[in-house]
Amino acid sequence: MGFEFYQYALIAVVFIWSGFVRSGLGFGGALFTIPFLLLIHNDPLYFLPIISLHLLFFAAITLLQSRRNEARMDRQADIDAPQVNWSFVRFALAIMILPKIAGVIGLIVLPADLMNTIIFLMIAAYSVTYILGNPLKSNSRWLDVIFLIMGAYVSGTSLIGGPLVIAVALRHIKISEFRHTLFVLWAVLVSIKLIAFVWAGVSLNLLATLWLLPFAGIGHLVGLRFHEQFLRQDSTQFYRIIGWILLVTASVGLYQVGA
Repeated sequence: MGFEFYQYALIAVVFIWSGFVRSGLGFGGALFTIPFLLLIHNDPLYFLPIISLHLLFFAAITLLQSRRNEARMDRQADIDAPQVNWSFVRFALAIMILPKIAGVIGLIVLPADLMNTIIFLMIAAYSVTYILGNPLKSNSRWLDVIFLIMGAYVSGTSLIGGPLVIAVALRHIKISEFRHTLFVLWAVLVSIKLIAFVWAGVSLNLLATLWLLPFAGIGHLVGLRFHEQFLRQDSTQFYRIIGWILLVTASVGLYQVGA
């Protein structure tokens, strides 16, 4: 698919941002980038395979690097190496598999304008929780199940179910396990999505995936450097700023869809 030069440049910048938030926060590679990408080209089925393949690539690199770090840190009793909480991964996947598949089917069969409207509305809702400094939280087993089902379906349609899943994860996993556990969970869910794309004949846009990989890699490396700072500091102000940006972007997107 041909774009204007300025569109290629903007897409490259957005994928640098995508890599940064994915490795820096452990989530948000799609949530914090899809609204900007849809303003450049309003077809989620073009960008979602690219984001999915990038996630698998960088999740694998991060987890392999983590294994090396664990081997080194095991020799230092006073340091906790980042680990994967496999118990939470199994619990979450048992609930999320079926609604994830249902969401992917919806993405493939529903009109692009309708999917864009759903995506922008969900992002607007998330942005309000960040602006108010009151992100989604789960405080019971039943709410865990509801959030995971909703998160799986939204993830299936658009890869932006992260905040719903994180609301559950925060109850069950330690901060040191957070990024690596979520990377494993995202990798499994994204693999389901990619298999469905191939089955339905949706292009994976491999050429675009490859030329955008170095840009996402730049963001990934920067995000790795900032990850520990995010864990130690109060990130409320950061999320509030991002919330306002997402709200404005979602509003512009909804206007474009309705125009």
